[in-house]
Amino acid sequence: MAFLDRHIAFLEALRKAGLPVSLSEGLDAADAVLTLGLEDRENVRAAYAATLVKKQPHRAGFDHVFDLYFPALVGDPTRVTDLDADPAAAEADDEQATGGGALGDSPVDLAEFRDALVNALGMGDPDALQTLAREAVQRFGLIRGRGQGEQRWSSYNVMNRVSPGELVDRVLEGLLADLDRDPTMRRLVQAQVEAFEAMVDAEVRRRAAEVRGPEHVAKYTVRKSIDQIDFTSARKSDLEEMRREIGPLARRLATRLNKHKASKQRGPLDFRRTVRASVSSGGVPLETHHKPRRPSRSDLVVLCDVSGSVANFANFTLMLVFALREQFNRVRAFTFVDEIHEVSDRFHPGADPIETMASLAASAQHASLWGRTNYGRAFTRFVELHSDALGPKTNLLILGDARSNYSDLALPVLKQMEHESRHAWWLNPESPRHWNTGDSAARDYAKIVTMVECRNLVQLGDFVHDLA
Repeated sequence: MAFLDRHIAFLEALRKAGLPVSLSEGLDAADAVLTLGLEDRENVRAAYAATLVKKQPHRAGFDHVFDLYFPALVGDPTRVTDLDADPAAAEADDEQATGGGALGDSPVDLAEFRDALVNALGMGDPDALQTLAREAVQRFGLIRGRGQGEQRWSSYNVMNRVSPGELVDRVLEGLLADLDRDPTMRRLVQAQVEAFEAMVDAEVRRRAAEVRGPEHVAKYTVRKSIDQIDFTSARKSDLEEMRREIGPLARRLATRLNKHKASKQRGPLDFRRTVRASVSSGGVPLETHHKPRRPSRSDLVVLCDVSGSVANFANFTLMLVFALREQFNRVRAFTFVDEIHEVSDRFHPGADPIETMASLAASAQHASLWGRTNYGRAFTRFVELHSDALGPKTNLLILGDARSNYSDLALPVLKQMEHESRHAWWLNPESPRHWNTGDSAARDYAKIVTMVECRNLVQLGDFVHDLA
């Protein structure tokens, strides 16, 4: 494949992986790569990254796609390289490669490999770990029973055989580290183990790309960037990174919500300035002067559905409340399934987000009476118990999928809540094509409160940007 063809295919794969790459940026990337030259692979990577990657969360996906289209090597890295002098050796090597590799995978071979891995983890040598990762895939990663051209490789097979996580104590013993009193050293070794596992995954993807093509592997193995992962499918490991991304968006959201619609209107009369100005006109106040309006922060009320269907989305909403609590004069947070429950006291300054979310999950039964989501009852109980929460300076934010199990929707109650609030929005984690399907009442509620699709951080950013 010529460089131009590979360049175009690489850009298309990046777009499919969720990276925004324009035509002009693709041209800039080609100019940068040709200027630096193709001799050094890392220079090529740096040229592409500098011209195509706009956000740090996109870097991991970029590196995965780059490694598929510009691999560090081709074929089996453990095969003998100097085969020209011995054609018989070359033929024998080809036969061994067809059968699963020249390297053994017996229990003795496995024990020797684990010993070598312990030494590499103790030294923290990335080159040695990379070599062992490639060797591990060749030894233990091949799925048996397939002919040449149909080979499949599995990182699960490698991890199941090698079990690098079980080697941490052996590495620490080799380093003469106290296993109980030196948690820092343990974390360093565990980080080396995670790096080795990532190298194994990358090697498996490279091998798969040689058999199935980089387009196929990129489509099914490259994980979306953190800002494009749906809240409903996010893993626990994604929550901390999402929280860092939510902070700036929350500040922008607070700024938009706190804008004075009447910012151009005059404030109260400044009597002293008006009298002084009237001296030049014989004491007649031809022009009045007014005091500037004092900027003030409004209140925020958040109603969060914490039912099982939106459990992961509830984690996101709680992080959003954490990010917003310092941007408003007062934040009142309520969770519900079919019963309303105030949790504002959990979001006090200095609270740990992870501990707070864990405690809220443990106390979720307070927001549930019968265990079935009922938006109408939750809204009605909110008005009955917390009618003082809404006011002319209050912004109302509802977060949930609007699936109410065919119960009474209490539309007049929601209309009253919207009327008593300064602004009201509803963030829904479902796609609009699913609104009003099954037990969803999204379309009915959207007639009263502005409902916005919000499945990931990109859509949250768009919501904040589009606020008037």
